[in-house]
Amino acid sequence: MAERAVAGGKARSRQSGGQGRRRLSVDERREELIEAALQLFSTRSPEDISIDDVAAAAGASRALVYHYFGGKYELYLAALGSAAKQLSVLLEPPAEGKPLERLRVSLERYFDFVESHAAGYTALLRGGPADRSGEVGEIVDGIRQLLLDRILHSLEVETPPPILRITLRSWMAAVETAGLDWLDNRDVSRAELEALVVDQLVVMLHVAGRHDPSTGALFDRLAQEEMSV
Repeated sequence: MAERAVAGGKARSRQSGGQGRRRLSVDERREELIEAALQLFSTRSPEDISIDDVAAAAGASRALVYHYFGGKYELYLAALGSAAKQLSVLLEPPAEGKPLERLRVSLERYFDFVESHAAGYTALLRGGPADRSGEVGEIVDGIRQLLLDRILHSLEVETPPPILRITLRSWMAAVETAGLDWLDNRDVSRAELEALVVDQLVVMLHVAGRHDPSTGALFDRLAQEEMSV
C-alpha cells in the first residue's frame, strides 16, 4: 500500500506540474520560436545555426519547429519579416512639426527599435545570404524602400530627383552602419547619435545641392524653416 501511495503521489505531482504550465496558442508559440531564432541569427551566421539550436533556445522540440516552419530557411524568412514589420510600425511618419523635426522623431523611433530589438535589427542587416537574393533580398529591400518613403514624407518630397534619391540612400546606409556600430560599442549617447546623423544629412543635402538645383532648393527651404519661429 505504501508503494501505491508513493506512486499515486508522483502521478498527482506530474498532473499538478502539467496544470501549472501555461498553454501557448498557435500564434504565441510561433512568435516564441521566431524570437529565439532572431536571438541566434543576430550573433551567428544562419549557416551555422541548426533547427536543434532554435528548438533548444525556445525550449521546444525539433519536430515542433519543423511543424511551424518546414525548415531553417522558412524560419529565417519569418524572423526577418517579423523584424521588418516591427520597424515599419514604429516608423509611421509624425503628422505635425517642421520637416527636420519630423525626421528627428522618426530617427528617435528608429533607434528605439535598434536598442529595444537589437536581435531583430542585427539579423535584418547582418544575417542571411551574402548576395541578398530571392525572398531575403526582397524583405531587406522592402524595409529600405519603406524607410526612404518615410524620409521623403518628412521632407515633404513626393518624387525625388536622382541626385536627392542617391543622397538619401547613401545617408540611409550610414544610419544603418551607425546603428550597428552603436550596438557594438555604445560609447556615445543615444541623443548624440541621433543628432549626429541628422547633421550628417543636412551636410549631405548641402553638398548634393551643388549638383542639382532642386535639391539645393530643398536645402534652402529646410534651412529657412529651421530658423523660423
